Amino acid sequence: MVNEKSMYSAINCRAHSAVLTDFGAVGDGKTLNTKAFQAAIANLSKFSSSGGSQLFIPPGKWLTGSFNLTSHFTLFLHRDATILAVQDEKEWPVIKPLPSYGRGRDSPGGRYISLIFGTNLTDVVITGDNGTIDGQGAPWWDKFPKGELKFTRPYLIEILFSNNVQISNLVLTNSPSWHVHPVYCSNVLVTGLTILAPVTVPNTDGVNPDSCTNTLIQDCYIVSGDDCIAIKSGWDQYGIKVGMPTKQLVVRRLTCISPDSAVIALGSEMSGGIEDVRVEDVVAIDSQSGVRIKTGVGRGGYVKDIFVRRMIMKTMKFVFWITGNYGSHPDNNFDPKALPVIKNINYRDMVAENVTMAAQFQGIEGDVFTGICISNVTIGLSDDPKKIQWNCTDVAGTTSKVTPPACKQLSDKNPNKLASCKFPENKLPIESIKLQSCSLQY
Repeated sequence: MVNEKSMYSAINCRAHSAVLTDFGAVGDGKTLNTKAFQAAIANLSKFSSSGGSQLFIPPGKWLTGSFNLTSHFTLFLHRDATILAVQDEKEWPVIKPLPSYGRGRDSPGGRYISLIFGTNLTDVVITGDNGTIDGQGAPWWDKFPKGELKFTRPYLIEILFSNNVQISNLVLTNSPSWHVHPVYCSNVLVTGLTILAPVTVPNTDGVNPDSCTNTLIQDCYIVSGDDCIAIKSGWDQYGIKVGMPTKQLVVRRLTCISPDSAVIALGSEMSGGIEDVRVEDVVAIDSQSGVRIKTGVGRGGYVKDIFVRRMIMKTMKFVFWITGNYGSHPDNNFDPKALPVIKNINYRDMVAENVTMAAQFQGIEGDVFTGICISNVTIGLSDDPKKIQWNCTDVAGTTSKVTPPACKQLSDKNPNKLASCKFPENKLPIESIKLQSCSLQY
């Protein structure tokens, strides 16, 4: 590999470079390299104010525990490089819960730090030419349902309170829980990821933007035992108090396989609010539901101004699903009067085949979910479909040119006129980002 060069696209290029092996790392899949990763990044952090730095991960299998990133920094994986997460719980420090969750998501108390972690960063890139980050999650998957873990499982990548974040062109696999979790961040670009987890393992979500502003997720292929994309903003009274919505989010050119969960879920932790989400050009294969809204009494917050178009779905349990009784709470201190506001939900130009049930729309009594608009949707049913194709309670809206016909709460107001079910024409700031062509010599 002497004098080889990799070219890649990034939000910023770097003036300084180093190779992981410069810090004593051994890529045999057995030697623990946590100290090497930590030392390399600590050394490179001194260049943050003088052009930034990049750390090259060469071919090999690099076993490691958690390590923290730094600002103005790029982590680059060679296509034949694999970062392997150590499986021993003792190698995973425990950190405080997120303020908007009040506790670890799996259980009260703290949570194991993520494999790749960063907080209060500016300009950080995790990329490569399709190198792999493997969470080796099997022991966590086995222990969690048995109640053998004291703290919440780690994620693969988690970035907090940061601005200008790029995660791209990698294979992410077998996370103990969620794979990518940007939280309290702005200007986030997630592109070109392949995310793979067994479809039988719950909570292995693909990408979970959480209380983030101005995010673009595109050109990703995700196979998961849970939601491929899960959009969040905090849990009950804790999310309400922090009050940081996820907004200005684009998801496009996504392919998802998730037999027991959603292609894209909004919630259920949405107490800080979710707004201005734009989803387009999505292919769903053998998945439980398309775009699903999950909420419940005590959540508060809102989900509004959601726009979906051009989805192709093959072998689905549900095309549309909105749930108003998704019940888990962090504790018993939630406010039962905190009802979520769900409004202005737009779907258009969709085709589905081999579907068991068209829609399950369940609002909350006394809290009707309004402004649901569905147009130009054709749903082909399976050989054994449900007798009732549209089950609707406590919802209101309109449909046009939808097959099979919708429930009366969403009745065809004018069968000869296509409902607008608008999709915004303006671009969000993250869509206009111009990447630089960067190089890495090794």
